[in-house]
Amino acid sequence: MENYFNYFTEIEEHYQRRRGTTLLLSTLDWALIETWKNTGVPLEAVLRGIDEAFDKYDQKPSKTKKVNSLAYCSQSVLAAAEEMQNGAAGTARSEPGFEPAQIAAFLRESAERLEKARLLQSPVLSMAPLVKETAASLRQMAEAVETGGKLPRLEDLERRLTVLEEKLFAVLMAATPDNDLVEVRAQADRDIAPFRRNMTAAQVEQLQKQYIRKRLLERTGVPRLSLFYMH
Repeated sequence: MENYFNYFTEIEEHYQRRRGTTLLLSTLDWALIETWKNTGVPLEAVLRGIDEAFDKYDQKPSKTKKVNSLAYCSQSVLAAAEEMQNGAAGTARSEPGFEPAQIAAFLRESAERLEKARLLQSPVLSMAPLVKETAASLRQMAEAVETGGKLPRLEDLERRLTVLEEKLFAVLMAATPDNDLVEVRAQADRDIAPFRRNMTAAQVEQLQKQYIRKRLLERTGVPRLSLFYMH
C-alpha cells in the first residue's frame, strides 16, 4: 500500500513547499486530505495535482490572491487521479517502516489524551464507560506490540483503531446538542462553498462528513486514533 502511513505528512509538506510558507493547514484542508485518502486517491496523484495547480497559478500574469487552501488544488488532484486510473504511470514510493516502540508510545499517548478529553464532561450521555474501555484497549494493544518484539501487520492494527474511533464518534454525535451540530454543519458549508465547483458531488458530501467529524473531535479534545496521525 503505497506510502500508507505518511500520506498526510507528505501532502502537508509538499503543499507548504509549493506555497513557500509553513502555513498551518485548516480544518477544511485536513478533512480534504482524509477524503482523498478514504476514496483511494493515490498519494502520487495528490502530489502531482498540487504541482499542476501551483504551476498554473505561477503562470498567471496577475496574482491578486494567494493560495490559502489546499482546496484550490482539488480539481487538479481529481484530474491527476483520473489520469492515473486511465493508465498513466505513477512513481512508486516506498512505505516507511514504523518501530514497535513508536507505535506503542502513540497508542499509550492516545489513551492518556482520551482520558483527559472534554468528552467525559458531556451532560447528555455518560461517556466514562466507553472512554475507559477504549483507553484500556489502546494500552492492551501497546503492550501486545511491545511484547511481540516485531512490527505487527499495520493494516490489521489500523482496522482495530478505526473500529474504536467509529464507536467514539457515534457516541459523540449522539451527545452533541442539535444546535451545535447545525453550527458545525453551517461552518462546513461556508468553508467548502468557494471550492464546490472544483469538486464532484460525491467529494463534497464526503468532505462535509470529514469536516464535521474533525471539528467535533477537536472541540471535545478526542484524539484521532489512526496511525495516519502518528507523525
